[in-house]
Order: sequence, then structure tokens, then C-alpha cells
Amino acid sequence: MSVLDHKKISFIGGGNMAQALISGLIGCGIQPNLITVADPNIHVREQLTAKGLNTVDPATDSKAAVVDADIVVLAVKPQVMKAVVGAFADVLDKQLVISVAAGLSTKLLSDMLHGYRNIVRAMPNTPAMIQMGATGLYGTEDISDEQKQLATAMMEASGLVMWVENETHMHAVTAVSGSAPAYMFYIIESMVDGAVALGLDKEQASALAMQTMLGAAKMAMDSEDAPAELRRKVTSPNGTTQAAIESMQDNDIGRQIGEAMQACYDRSQALSKEMSQ
Repeated sequence: MSVLDHKKISFIGGGNMAQALISGLIGCGIQPNLITVADPNIHVREQLTAKGLNTVDPATDSKAAVVDADIVVLAVKPQVMKAVVGAFADVLDKQLVISVAAGLSTKLLSDMLHGYRNIVRAMPNTPAMIQMGATGLYGTEDISDEQKQLATAMMEASGLVMWVENETHMHAVTAVSGSAPAYMFYIIESMVDGAVALGLDKEQASALAMQTMLGAAKMAMDSEDAPAELRRKVTSPNGTTQAAIESMQDNDIGRQIGEAMQACYDRSQALSKEMSQ
């Protein structure tokens, strides 16, 4: 039995991330008729209605999706958040509000919601679309233990969940997971290009690179050894792997990855400040 059983869940916005989370919820056994989506796009509403979900046109009734909900997921762009939530803020009572909008602090969200404080901020990533996501969560001190459990269950439907105690750590979450799928895609892209240069065709190179990335990640997750130790175990002295690792070390690849994450962290902070102005 899940803490989400019989809970009414409303999504404000029906875009890619919302649909990814919805797919995860349904995959975990949540009945589609308990999920409502408010989206101005009629085509989005038609697609979701066909899947058994309830849909609402916010232009017709901005409060219908929120008033009876147990959980309200804010899944619209940060730039339009204030206008969207301002239309229903006055009917919020005991609902848990979860925001997946990047850059919007819980304080800023609370201000937009006329002082409402039952808010959890989430930073998911795109693999949530295949229920393989990684999400960082931060909640205000006003959320109850039950609401924390609800937020955890909501996001676990699409992958791993980690809570942070300090909201500033959400910038680090962005650097290590929120934006990080793009790092992995870049590495795969570079491996494919390298393999093609060495004579493989692109189809062979792509299949080998992607399976290797998947296998290495699964091996690291299942092993009791740290990644550094796993690397040591597969690096035979004077072998091919050692030659590759030494090349990476000579080019200071580790430092470059750290600098890329720092750039991501800095930009996340800057965006948050821009949204607060």
C-alpha cells in the first residue's frame, strides 16, 4: 500500500516533465482518474484525456484543478509561474505544493502563493521520462512528516530521490544530476566520434559506447567498491586501459569536469537571483 493511494494529484502544466512524472505514477499503480492536469493547450489535454486523466482548461477555470487536490505539482516555466499560480493561490489550504521549476526558491514561490508555505522544491532530471531519474528535494519547515513522505513517493515513481537540508544545496543537485544527463550525452558523443575515427561505423560505435556507459553505471551502483577502486581493478599495469587513463590524467580531465560542474552551479545561482528580482 502506497502513501499516494487515493490521493488526488493535480499538475499545473502538462509538458514533458509533467508527463514523465505522470507516467511514473501510473506505472506505480496510481489510477489515472486520480490525476488532473491543467494545461491551456487543447492538444495536450486531448492526449491526456485519452489516457484516462482528468484535464482542465485553466483559461476557463483556473481553480478547478487545485481546490480538491491533495498534491499540486507546479510544472510550468519559471517565467510564467507568478501569473499562473496567482490565479488559484487563494484556494490553497492544506495541499502539498511541489515545484519542479528551476531557479525558483521556496521563499519566492511562497511570495507568489500569497504566503502559502506547504512547499517542496524539486530538481528532477530528464531520465525521469523513463523512470530512471534522479531528483533532489528541499522542503520548507512547514511541511509535515506525512507531506514529506508524499513528496518522496511522488518523485520516487520516476527514480531516485535525495533530500537536502539546505536549500542552497539545490544548486549542487543541479550540477551533479539536474544538468548532468547532458554531460553523459556529451561523453557518449565524444566516444562515438573517437571510435568512428578509429574505423568503426557509427552504428557499431554508438551501440558499444551506450551499452558501456549503462553497464559501468549499473556496476558502480551494485558494487560495494567506490568508483576509484573499480577503476583501479580494471586498469592493468602497462595495459590499454592504463594508457587511456594516463592520457585523461595528463589532460586533467577530472579538473575540467569539476570546472564544468562549477560553471553549472554558478549559473544556477545566477538564474535564481535573476528570478528573484
